[in-house]
Amino acid sequence: MSDRQTVPELMDDTDVVDLLLRQHALIRDLFDEVEEAPAADRAEAFRRLVRMLAVHETAEEEIVHPYARRKLDGGDSVVDDRLAEENEAKQLLMQMDKAGPGDPQFMTNLALLRAAVLSHARSEERYEFTQLRAHTSAAERRAMAAGVKAAEALAPTHPHPGTESATKNLLVGTPVAIMDRARDVIRQVMDNKHG
Repeated sequence: MSDRQTVPELMDDTDVVDLLLRQHALIRDLFDEVEEAPAADRAEAFRRLVRMLAVHETAEEEIVHPYARRKLDGGDSVVDDRLAEENEAKQLLMQMDKAGPGDPQFMTNLALLRAAVLSHARSEERYEFTQLRAHTSAAERRAMAAGVKAAEALAPTHPHPGTESATKNLLVGTPVAIMDRARDVIRQVMDNKHG
């Protein structure tokens, strides 16, 4: 695969729905990578998955869900259901991150996390993304995509030569710390788009 297909900030998608659908596929691939990694490489594969999930969910919470609340019929209910799903997955992710890949329950918990995340993604695609595309303009979806891309540039799934230290400095710590940094970047980009 070329970088353009696997690195969010290089993806061609200018529609936020297309971008998020592609990222859901990337997250599925990252789960496969963690599951298939030899024990010695599992920690780094898991770290990439944690970064991607943390930044992806933060982008949805900061950009997509507020639009969905305003634009969709029953938007509050749709978003509240997605947030409940996200919270369940987030709790398990934080528990796994704290215990680490050496934990005897790691692979069992990974399977649980995968099921929760993929079920959540299917619900988003079915109940939120389809309506979002129908009830927003192409310009709105482009603006949302710019914010998502900016946030996800923080979480490359494969390090770029020369950027490792800057990226690692932004993306060290717990999933919550990563989400906080992503939230700051998203808000800066979205403020500039509206300012």
